[in-house]
Amino acid sequence: MAKAFTLSRMAQNRVLVGLALLSLALGLWQLGGAAAIHGKAWLAQRLLDRAWSATLAGGEEVKPWPWADTWPVARLKVPDLDVDLYVLAGASGRTLAFGPAVVPGTEGLNHRIFSGHRDTHFAFLRDLADGARFSLQGRDGRWRDYGVRGHQVLDLRHPVTAQRAQGAELVTLVTCWPFDAVDPGGPLRYAVTAQALAETEKTPEDTTTSPPLGEAAFLQPASGGTPLGDGAPLGAPAL
Repeated sequence: MAKAFTLSRMAQNRVLVGLALLSLALGLWQLGGAAAIHGKAWLAQRLLDRAWSATLAGGEEVKPWPWADTWPVARLKVPDLDVDLYVLAGASGRTLAFGPAVVPGTEGLNHRIFSGHRDTHFAFLRDLADGARFSLQGRDGRWRDYGVRGHQVLDLRHPVTAQRAQGAELVTLVTCWPFDAVDPGGPLRYAVTAQALAETEKTPEDTTTSPPLGEAAFLQPASGGTPLGDGAPLGAPAL
């Protein structure tokens, strides 16, 4: 009887040890997965650094890695919020994993639109208030300052159209909204629009024709209808 009891306790100990080892293995696997994700993000950033340096040296559409279907087209800095990002070509879901990207369709409006994920690269938009400033570096290496002039919440279930910039260039940063939504990819978008500032005075250029602070950068009917304004309808993947 004592021998049977001893064997039973040994079997139980083996089961407990096995479960402990299994739990340890699962924990290490999860840590390894997280480390791999961070490692890939770090490597992608270094490759984007190199691609942007080559672009500034005169390169055309310099891909960060050979199979990439995107490339850096600008650099975005918000010093007050410690933000430094590369803006990529082509706002696809695959591209947005590595940084904010340009939404095509407004090239003739003097109004650029960048989209990014609300929980990673564009999480800082919730803190970008009216009057805040950010800088963009172009392929020629020059930096240009922009001042935030308004915010909007857009509903993509209805037509949305970007307005033409009548004076200084406009740049709008777009992400999913609300920021604390449980499920990503809903129909609402949060848009922060900024206006180019003069290089010397750091004030809005051509203020006689530029829209006032807070005026909408996008036009949207309450329901249905056709797109309004001069530009192509806003379209972006889940952010």
